[in-house]
Amino acid sequence: MDKQEILQKFNSYNKDTLMETLEIEFVDVGDDFLTAKMPVNSRVYQPYGILHGGATAALAETVGSSASAFFSDTTKKVVKGIELSINHVKSKKEGEVFATAKAIHKGRTTHLWEVRIVDEDNNLISLCKITNIILDKK
Repeated sequence: MDKQEILQKFNSYNKDTLMETLEIEFVDVGDDFLTAKMPVNSRVYQPYGILHGGATAALAETVGSSASAFFSDTTKKVVKGIELSINHVKSKKEGEVFATAKAIHKGRTTHLWEVRIVDEDNNLISLCKITNIILDKK
């Protein structure tokens, strides 16, 4: 499968989900990373008219969990997030944010990812860490 087919497959999973509501779109994938973007608009605002930390966390969990799925045999395994920590370092009012997950650890049963969320100018918006457990399908 080439890069565009992989991204198309991931984006097809977004239908009728929170990812569709937040307009999250997978935009790049490589041997050791996965990137998604999300528009910053009133749909993802908190009451002060800036990007909501919960929407940012949803983006981070989406790309981190999807990265684990990409690097796992999902015909036999299921990926579940078990911990997410996130530090918000800069606010954002409009435009887009990009979340890139890179593996810190890819074990047999756990994956640990760093997810950097940046804006269009590569300014750091949030820094996240997500731990996923990789379980056998029943």
